Amino acid sequence: MTPQPASAQPSSAQQPGTAPQPGATQPSPQLQPQPQPQYQSQSQPQSPHELVNPPELAPAIGFSHAVAAGPGRTVYLGGQAGIHPDGTVDPKATLVEQFDLALANMVTTLTAAGAAPEHLVTVTVFATDAEQYRESLKELGAVWRRHLGKHYPAMAFFEVKGLFDPAALVELTGVAVVP
Repeated sequence: MTPQPASAQPSSAQQPGTAPQPGATQPSPQLQPQPQPQYQSQSQPQSPHELVNPPELAPAIGFSHAVAAGPGRTVYLGGQAGIHPDGTVDPKATLVEQFDLALANMVTTLTAAGAAPEHLVTVTVFATDAEQYRESLKELGAVWRRHLGKHYPAMAFFEVKGLFDPAALVELTGVAVVP
């Protein structure tokens, strides 16, 4: 027997073969099996989520176009910058050095929430200098892989005028789904 969505299950007020009770949830005729999407997905063995990269789009290098999250507990990560445990940002640190510390802070936060890097479904990068970020992609990629391996969730990048701490050059946010 194929499991049905909760809305298609008989409610406690209605048993199979009986008349529906007023206000009881009825199975929807629209709950028919849907055709599978026509795209190639990239499933990484270390991730419980499906990384989706349609062949009609530009190749996803260092990110995924979409992530279909598996079932689980959602963890929303607040902004993680290159902030030391004493609450300071080193104003002499480079963008790559701050990105390194921001990723380390992100992994620490994930771990404290019972999650791991492979549970990330999306990451957003905010940086104060897009050109500097693009020029540093090789070093940033090496830092990423050191902290998160080759797990590339759906990502977005925004150049911003400034971040909360005036010395911060980069800040990360993310969402993880823990199976």
